[in-house]
Amino acid sequence: MNDSEAAQRIQELEKANRVLQKKLDRAQQGRLQIEESRRRAEAVLSATIKELRDSQNMLEERSQALEQALHDLQGMQTRMLMTEKMSALGVLVAGVAHEINNPVGFIYGNLDYANQYAQDLLHLVDLYQKNYPDPKSAIQDFIESIDLEFMKSDMPNVMNSMKMGAERIKEIVLSLRTFSRMDESEVKAVNLHDGLDSTLTILEHRLKPQPHRPRIQVIREYGEIPEIECYAGQLNQVFMNIMSNAIDALEEYFVEIQKGPNHCPSPPLVLTIKTELLEENQEVQICFQDNGPGIPPDVIPQLFDPFFTTKPVGKGTGLGLSISYQIVTEKHNGRLECLSKLGQGTEFIISIPSRQSLIQEPAFSTQTAESLETAELISSELLAQSDLVNPTVDQVELKQLSR
Repeated sequence: MNDSEAAQRIQELEKANRVLQKKLDRAQQGRLQIEESRRRAEAVLSATIKELRDSQNMLEERSQALEQALHDLQGMQTRMLMTEKMSALGVLVAGVAHEINNPVGFIYGNLDYANQYAQDLLHLVDLYQKNYPDPKSAIQDFIESIDLEFMKSDMPNVMNSMKMGAERIKEIVLSLRTFSRMDESEVKAVNLHDGLDSTLTILEHRLKPQPHRPRIQVIREYGEIPEIECYAGQLNQVFMNIMSNAIDALEEYFVEIQKGPNHCPSPPLVLTIKTELLEENQEVQICFQDNGPGIPPDVIPQLFDPFFTTKPVGKGTGLGLSISYQIVTEKHNGRLECLSKLGQGTEFIISIPSRQSLIQEPAFSTQTAESLETAELISSELLAQSDLVNPTVDQVELKQLSR
């Protein structure tokens, strides 16, 4: 190869090299553009994922807030209905107690006179028999027909039983009047033992022996406590709810034991009520302890939830303990606790300050309005954010509260 051919060959190679270099530059530029596009796409995707996660978290938070608002509304509606019912019940019971008390007062007040008149008449009969030992046949026949001797011996028993019955009615009426302080809207200093005793008097018919079980024994272990500032009628309702539940539990426990294969003798059914003043924090404790079957551990956290009940359909509404909890915690700034183990009975402990002067009653109407506004706001925002989210607030209708 001569010099001219070599030079030409070199020029061709240089030209091919320049072409290849241009292609390489374009390829390198394309690769950089692709990498830049990928980075931008990854950034957009990452931002989109973050926005979706943030939106999901926000929706979950607002959904939880809506559920809480619904729960609060249900609780407030329950309290409002129960407060209205308790007020009406207090007026009704107080009126009935007053109407019963008047005729009972007449009966009780005249029993002593009636007893004295009966004794005088019997004494007069004795005098006639003593001074006229041989009455005419018509008189003698009548004496035998009415069994005069038995009448004379039984008359004191009849009068005593009437007096005991009238005293029992007076006691029940007094208990009703004590229990029916539902309409008292102000905090007053009262003797809690009177409220406990009046509630027990009203529940006496449930404590008596029944065909399916023996009597439920009540042990009172009352401590020395001062008069307590409280809403007496509402606390009496708490006492009633807790004692009624204890009686239900003891009855069911006894029936279950009797159904057992060995028919083992059951222990006595006992409800123990204790009161104590805790001087270190100026609180009063009222404890209700039964020796029933106890409560399963998974049920205890739900005991005070509205509408939760383990009773058969138609026997319980699930409002008693929920309302009791609200009365103790919200109206009296106290605590209501449940301690229970299966097979070892159950204990409900009420702890309330001895003075309530500085505690104000919650404003139900204001709280209800705020919760309604919150619920509507959250609901509208959720609807605006996603077509998949369409929460609704169910209207709760309470047709009947437990007695």
